[in-house]
Amino acid sequence: MFEALKSAVQYRRQFLDLLVGVPHYETYVQHMKEKHPGEPVKSRDEFFREAQEARYNAKGGKVSRCC
Repeated sequence: MFEALKSAVQYRRQFLDLLVGVPHYETYVQHMKEKHPGEPVKSRDEFFREAQEARYNAKGGKVSRCC
């Protein structure tokens, strides 16, 4: 029962992160281990910094916001 609850919470967290445009670090780490073994894995800070830069600089430096 505990494992099912833990899995549900993890899934919800990942869903909410993706909903607001935050990539999931654990998914990135797993991908790197499976698809690119031997290559360096970015730290959590590096990963999110690059993700934020890519998100806000994707349109030539113009920030896209709804408000």
